[in-house]
Amino acid sequence: MIKKLDLKNIETAEQVLKIQFASYKIEVDIIGFYDIPTLKDTVDSLKECDEIFYGYYLEDRLAGIISYKIFDNILDIHRVAVHPDFFRRGVAGELISFVEKVDNNIEKIIVCTGKDNLPAVKLYIKNRFKKNKDIEVSKNFYLTEFEKVL
Repeated sequence: MIKKLDLKNIETAEQVLKIQFASYKIEVDIIGFYDIPTLKDTVDSLKECDEIFYGYYLEDRLAGIISYKIFDNILDIHRVAVHPDFFRRGVAGELISFVEKVDNNIEKIIVCTGKDNLPAVKLYIKNRFKKNKDIEVSKNFYLTEFEKVL
């Protein structure tokens, strides 16, 4: 089940943090870059961010999250994180498919991931995203931007 998350609720924000930390710690091991902003989040920073969050519940647990912003008919995905206990169950793909349909005015979706994060790269390609460009964010560390025209 997918439902909108209220990050003003401290318990919900804490659950989101737990998923982010567990998921993104695995990503940093894959990409070898340890300065990922989402690993610096706090309950307060989540409560104050202006992203829209949805959560995927499995077995009565929050298994994964997705967040985004919308501007100029573009949905910009900011976070996709799945707790490792729920890896390879289609959670991330379901969340992506869900947000594709949240607003009929969306013309394009964009998302970035670490260039060397092959599980995420494969996820976006599988979901019909096209590689747009590589962006150097730090010496020898690149993000790959993907886009999907709807």
